[in-house]
Amino acid sequence: MATLVSFTFGRPARRGALLLGLLAAAACRPDQVEHLKDHKRIGIEAENWVVKRIMPADLLHATRWAGDSLTATADTLLRRTLARALATGGVAGALPLCRPETYPAIDSLARTLHATARRVSTRPRDPAHRAILLAAEMQTDTTRTLHRESPEVFFYQRPIVLSNTLCLRCHGTVGRDIAPADYALIQQKYPQDQATGYRLGQQMGAWQLSLERGGVAEFWTMKTRKKWKEHKMPKLF
Repeated sequence: MATLVSFTFGRPARRGALLLGLLAAAACRPDQVEHLKDHKRIGIEAENWVVKRIMPADLLHATRWAGDSLTATADTLLRRTLARALATGGVAGALPLCRPETYPAIDSLARTLHATARRVSTRPRDPAHRAILLAAEMQTDTTRTLHRESPEVFFYQRPIVLSNTLCLRCHGTVGRDIAPADYALIQQKYPQDQATGYRLGQQMGAWQLSLERGGVAEFWTMKTRKKWKEHKMPKLF
């Protein structure tokens, strides 16, 4: 038969129990467990250190992300650069600056991505930039051509569309958009120029990038890496 034992605490025992209670409460103060607030961030950082296998499809996705990032940055810099140059120096000042792939910032980004970038066209300003572009790959400005040229190299292509009226001053119709004096400057620098007669919204050529597998894999890791978002405290005053 089980025996029930009852304990009666005296004053010293009560003081001991109270002391134990205070110690337990002190151990649970927020400042004693503050390190636990970051457990989610620590978990995210730990997950980012886990070795993950990157599949071929992942590398193609990363090729598009990297290509879109580089070309969008280059196009933005080109618009800003040409707007300033045309405003201050006209076509003569803008003509040498219409090669965004040579800008230091774009060259630096390309080196970070282990990429080589160039702009090509079937009607180029410079014959060295002539290329055959398939109509199926140039349907819209959202069309992307992606493939793996070799185990170590990926290819990216997207159309270039004349979307800024400022570009007509060098690539529009001579006599209407391009002043004869300005066209003379263009012909002087590019005697075999074919890059005129374009209309707003028309495709002019394409961006083409060759990207090394190492750079593509690194970009995929960066893009898929989880990030901890700090929660801001509400303003009380």
